[in-house]
Amino acid sequence: MNDAAPAAERFAMPTVRRIAPWSVALIGVALAMLAAGCRDRTPRLQPLPAQAVILAFGDSITAGNGAPGDASYPAKLQELTGWQTINAGVPGEISAEGARRLPGVLRRYHPDLVVLCHGGNDLLRRMASQTTVTHLATMIETIRHSGAQVVLLSVPRPGILPRPADFYQQVAEQYRVPLENEALTEILRDNALKSDLIHPNADGYRKLAEAVAAMLKRSGA
Repeated sequence: MNDAAPAAERFAMPTVRRIAPWSVALIGVALAMLAAGCRDRTPRLQPLPAQAVILAFGDSITAGNGAPGDASYPAKLQELTGWQTINAGVPGEISAEGARRLPGVLRRYHPDLVVLCHGGNDLLRRMASQTTVTHLATMIETIRHSGAQVVLLSVPRPGILPRPADFYQQVAEQYRVPLENEALTEILRDNALKSDLIHPNADGYRKLAEAVAAMLKRSGA
């Protein structure tokens, strides 16, 4: 090596190969598609017609305990979406009773879509999770057999710091059902949004309705 070689030669920068603009564009598209797939895995629903009927089926959370009747989440969901929304909530009902009641309600209202929010009283009574899973599965199959679509809301396990019961995710994945897994838990963690330990207040129900409406939009309904 010639130590006398000019410094500019000894430390010359390597040649940088230019990337064709079309290659950069293709990489950008691929990354965008990958990000979109990771961001939203919500199962898709068929779009609902303008005159659709939504059935909100559940227990006291659906009925709207803790707030005036016109402040329940089904009432607010109707305001947000413009779709007729039937409140079919029965306070104190366990999932076994809901599974027995559901067929008659479906025959009465012929809904296009059912928002299923059930199992909270099973959790309060510390019933076996598999029992609740079985009844939720029966209700989903009954709804689909009627010709309606279905979405699922998680109910949190009671406690100092509520958290979603994990079996809702299990059921949603098994049946490819759109799931709102966090909204009710977050509401019941906020004292300003609840009327007691297990029920939202009017503001809480409004936020729940907003979360359901957002889920329906994400899923294509």
